[in-house]
Amino acid sequence: MGAQEQDEDQQAARDGRDETEEERFDRKWEDLLQELRVMQTGAQLTAGFLLTLPFQSSFADLDRFQTFLYLVLVLLAALVTALVMAAVAVHRRLSGHNIKEQVVKAGHRIVYVVLGTIALLITGMTMLIFDVVVDRTYAVVVAASMAVVLGTLLVVVPNLLAARTAD
Repeated sequence: MGAQEQDEDQQAARDGRDETEEERFDRKWEDLLQELRVMQTGAQLTAGFLLTLPFQSSFADLDRFQTFLYLVLVLLAALVTALVMAAVAVHRRLSGHNIKEQVVKAGHRIVYVVLGTIALLITGMTMLIFDVVVDRTYAVVVAASMAVVLGTLLVVVPNLLAARTAD
């Protein structure tokens, strides 16, 4: 038995799972799909909200910066949708080629990009709303604060948990 197989057996003993490598990749892929479904729903709701704004009478009152920020947010919402679709396309194209590990790894990379794009979208939406409702100074402060909160929740906390698990 090789070192990798021993590591996998030890991991299976620790997490209580008795699954083959293929079963583990299938489970990981299903987990990824569920995460993508949640992110896609949020992105679709956000995009729907953004797409209604130009049809509001007050939209014409936006200054150049606000209009530019709005358009960037529309592009980010479209990019999130495209990235989620890319994960599905990768699976569709590679399904049945007995390379589930590569599909799962590609899916993981796509999910990280989706998370980053959604974080930018949330930060930008916060900035736009505060800029329109209050003023630009508050908008910058709130957006920077939101970026710190999202960075903490999406990067720092998972890394701390991973470090604790490794110990």
